[in-house]
Amino acid sequence: MSTRSSKDIRRFNHLVSETDAAYHELSLKLGLSDSAMQILYTIYGTGDDGCLLRDICRLTGLSRQTLHSSIRQLEGEGILFLKPDGAKNKKAVLTKSGCRLAASTAGKIIEAENHIFASWEKEDVDTYLGLMRRYLEDFRKEIRKIEQESEKQDQTLTKD
Repeated sequence: MSTRSSKDIRRFNHLVSETDAAYHELSLKLGLSDSAMQILYTIYGTGDDGCLLRDICRLTGLSRQTLHSSIRQLEGEGILFLKPDGAKNKKAVLTKSGCRLAASTAGKIIEAENHIFASWEKEDVDTYLGLMRRYLEDFRKEIRKIEQESEKQDQTLTKD
């Protein structure tokens, strides 16, 4: 049996891909890799005190390996440094030059995003964010179902 995406899902996926492509193109035009931009965006958006590495990982969706590789590169360029935060945690903190770079790159993106939401009616923003949250929650439920079905299939295969 063939399962095909509905027209609405194809449209949704296209819009998500086009949005990702727009962020990617802007990152490149601003002279940064996607991962470097995501790291700067996250740290800059959280304030002056830096951001825990685990939070950067969670907020960006970057793999730990990609995060650590990009962090090492940004450290080497003098953009940020790591600071212990408790027994096991480390915080990425922007240097002065890192703050200037983040302001001229990630800061511009944040300004653009804020401008867009400010130009929308509050109800539209609330609706958009509410639907995005609902989609994510429902998608996670569907993922759990797929995982459970996969586990059942694995158990059946090991019995045979």
